[in-house]
Amino acid sequence: MSVVQRLAAGWLVDHLSFINQCGYEICDSFVCPGSVALRTSVTSTGGCHAASTSAAPSSSRDSTISGPGDAIETEGKTAKSRYVFREEFFDVSKPHIAGAPQEQLCQECPGMSLSEVKANSKGEEHCQVTKGDVGDSVASARKKRKRKCVLNQGERDALEYHSKVRKRIWEGALHLVQEGLKSGFLHRPTAELSCQKNVVPGHIACGLAELCEMAKQFPAVNEGSQQAVRVLHENTSIPEQDLLWCVTENSSNCAKIVMLMGQKYLVPPKSSFLLSDISCLQPLLDYKKKYDVIVIDPPWENKSVKRSNRYSYLSSWQIKQIPVPALAAPNCLVVTWVTNRQKHLRFVKDELYPHWSVKTLAEWHWVKITRTGEFVFPLDSLHKKPYEVLVLGRVQRGEKEALRKCEDVLPIPEHKLIVSIPCSLHSHKPPLTAVLAEFIKPDVECLELFARNLQPGWTSWGNEVLKFQHIDYFTLLQTEN
Repeated sequence: MSVVQRLAAGWLVDHLSFINQCGYEICDSFVCPGSVALRTSVTSTGGCHAASTSAAPSSSRDSTISGPGDAIETEGKTAKSRYVFREEFFDVSKPHIAGAPQEQLCQECPGMSLSEVKANSKGEEHCQVTKGDVGDSVASARKKRKRKCVLNQGERDALEYHSKVRKRIWEGALHLVQEGLKSGFLHRPTAELSCQKNVVPGHIACGLAELCEMAKQFPAVNEGSQQAVRVLHENTSIPEQDLLWCVTENSSNCAKIVMLMGQKYLVPPKSSFLLSDISCLQPLLDYKKKYDVIVIDPPWENKSVKRSNRYSYLSSWQIKQIPVPALAAPNCLVVTWVTNRQKHLRFVKDELYPHWSVKTLAEWHWVKITRTGEFVFPLDSLHKKPYEVLVLGRVQRGEKEALRKCEDVLPIPEHKLIVSIPCSLHSHKPPLTAVLAEFIKPDVECLELFARNLQPGWTSWGNEVLKFQHIDYFTLLQTEN
């Protein structure tokens, strides 16, 4: 089970277990009927990338790429290959920054005022300054000392919010961690535990950077002749336009493998996806589905993203243009991931949700811990918190039908915690399927926007929608004939 413990405060979730329960079993391996190859070559033209593609079924004769997912042929027998996500990506045994003793979950939660939280934050700042290089100039040191005493408006807003939720997060996480330690899912610190830094193979990042641009570069397809959905059948070859301009669906009970730009991606059973950017959402609307759950993880604009150039971001205005009302069923549950910037939280509750006719119902928190049960960052850190916010709301239209839909489900609690060991891969959020199950009816239609991975029973959209489906993130566990 992906939910390890369930308490009044929330859930302790095993993200890795959820991924491995998605059914990554390939029938007859990569060259079997049901696998799809999209061959793409990319050439540089004056600093830009021009992509050319051709699609064909894979075969052992013309496939030049070997590795996980390649053919396993036995004398006329069907081979099955099972994949699991690489465990080392969840091997977070030590905090990224060690907290002060009074911030450890093994201690009693002290009741702290806003001024005390500020003092803790300043203490952390002082710690980081004094541990700097000895060669720092006097002028730089003075600048740092001055900076720690002056908070900008965003930092003051964040501290005020933190002082309101701190006790709830501490106490809820403490109870869930204690249960996790009792069950053996979490482990008390020992000398043997070590936190290794996981290096992502370079070709994954390189291929996906080009993949993200691909949807923008192919010529538009004649809408009148374009299918709304293409199903991954056996012995099916899919042209590149279909993969990039319509929803791709794996309706089978086995996983499939698609090949894109020479890279292999696992598609779990009973899942569908659209690879495109925000300028090409029409195929999702043409899919003709109305969704009962919509989870959104917007690429929020912030200084860190601008500096790192890790991914493209959207402005608040662009996020408002996402056609959630056209995609949502009556009484649809909308869940939005929000960074710890209060500007974004206020925007979601005061502008975005009203614009979409969504009524805000709850604020939940995802709390990130190590496998020893410690916060990954100090709870009172001024710069990085060990938690993120989820804002939950429901679409307020079609009231009669909505009331009928609500009869058999529990109301959304105002506050809950989702506690988990985070994946070391950037922005790989924990699954919400299990924690939302009691608040929605079975077999509802679910959609994730700005997704970076796929889930059984969900439609996923984004320009990096296959990112964490790359086969190199998985290990071939066993092969059966």
